[in-house]
Amino acid sequence: MFVIAGTIQVDPAKRQEAVGPAAEMMRETRMEPGNIEYAFSLDMGDETIIRVFEQWESQEALDLHFAAPHMATFRKVLGELGVTGMDMKRYEIESVGPLFS
Repeated sequence: MFVIAGTIQVDPAKRQEAVGPAAEMMRETRMEPGNIEYAFSLDMGDETIIRVFEQWESQEALDLHFAAPHMATFRKVLGELGVTGMDMKRYEIESVGPLFS
């Protein structure tokens, strides 16, 4: 399993404009084969930050996601939303379990 986690920095004046396109991206991506979780969230302490969290069954599923038409559309929208930075990391997960037993 792969986890993608990170942040997108946006112009705070355009942050609310990002909500609609992000929600559409979430809807489309969650229907993709191999997607386990896909979420955007607004940082409550920093209005320039949108947090990203994704889980994928395989690298192949992630590669198909990057080639999906809705990904191309979302990339274009990001360019119009005053994105000032992005910090995304890919983690390969060997095992998963509850935080508390």
